[in-house]
Amino acid sequence: MPPPDASAPAAVLASVLRDERARLLATLVRRYGFDLAEECLDAAVESALRQWPVEGAPASPRAWLLAVARRRAVDAARHRAMADVAHRALRVVSPVDDDTLEDPARHLPDDRLRLLFTCCHPALAGDAQVALALRWISGLSTEDVARAFCVPVATMAQRLTRAKSKIESAGIPYEVPERAELPERLAAVLEVVYAIFNEGYVATRGDSLQRVDLADEAVRLAELLAGLLAERAEARGLLALVLLVHARRDARVTPAGELVPLDAQDRARWDADAIARGKAHLAAALRLGPPSPYVIEAAIQALHDDAPRYADTDFAQIAALYDLLAARVDAPVVRLNAAVARSMVDGPAAGLAAVDALAHDATLAGTVALHAARADLLRRLGRTAESASAYDAAIAATRNEAERRFLLRRRA
Repeated sequence: MPPPDASAPAAVLASVLRDERARLLATLVRRYGFDLAEECLDAAVESALRQWPVEGAPASPRAWLLAVARRRAVDAARHRAMADVAHRALRVVSPVDDDTLEDPARHLPDDRLRLLFTCCHPALAGDAQVALALRWISGLSTEDVARAFCVPVATMAQRLTRAKSKIESAGIPYEVPERAELPERLAAVLEVVYAIFNEGYVATRGDSLQRVDLADEAVRLAELLAGLLAERAEARGLLALVLLVHARRDARVTPAGELVPLDAQDRARWDADAIARGKAHLAAALRLGPPSPYVIEAAIQALHDDAPRYADTDFAQIAALYDLLAARVDAPVVRLNAAVARSMVDGPAAGLAAVDALAHDATLAGTVALHAARADLLRRLGRTAESASAYDAAIAATRNEAERRFLLRRRA
């Protein structure tokens, strides 16, 4: 009798981790805290790697992982309680926590929001909020989060440890706040959801350009928030923005996974339903009051989505919207995007002058976005040697292999 095929269980495990890891972690954190939740989920994955190739993948893989992780958590908590190391463990092993196994999907919306609002509690510093969410909801490694913040790994590890300790010592509740408290917490939560989406749009590292599962998760979180606060223009605006951008996901890569720039995308592959929903939320947000930055960004993306061909894009209106956005948001990356948009109206020389004026900004210096923008503008001006040098800098800056291959092709 031939041995069982290990590839099928491995593929099932990879799929469930890609689609459900954040949700499983949110369910476990609700009961066992951050560190124990991750430790036990990792232990469950190790068990799956050993058992599934031999026994076959279970009928409900996520329920299996949740059950094993819970058993590990209870065992660990009992051990700690016996040693009197962690008083909190006494609550973990109480009978109310040892409930019957059930599909975690039943509790996912509340658990996801609980984890999100815990990461974004006002007692935590703003950068710690985003870092925690990227680490726990996005599943990025500490090294990847450190790279996103341009700080050493040891610094980020200490920052995450301090934030988790703050949650424990301050007794920050693992819950969605009362409705009256939601508006004052909304800005931080929306910023984190957008950061998660951006990590899905272009992954910090790896062979794939995008992490569609992560972008999908950000869209679902944005939908939950817009449902909770349908009267808030910024919540509807963020949902519109991520829908209008995510609609292009299938056209952004070839079947082989190579990056396809916006001007070369097959627009027939764009998700028309997502675009329609995004435009409906944008219209609703505009009716609710003056446009927030998310609403302005959504309007920019709607103009891209409305153009039947790249050459038909209304860049004059897009440049005007970026100018409006830059007046409201003092962020170098916004000014960089505004400069690139302006180059489509006033020409590459004007765009390059605006980009070069940003070259010494500490948050942009050394980034792929800055070097790639300069490289493209120099290419359009026919300054080939300078363009190649800028492409070299962009290639050196990226850790995403699909982006790197695209930049190498552009350089060539």
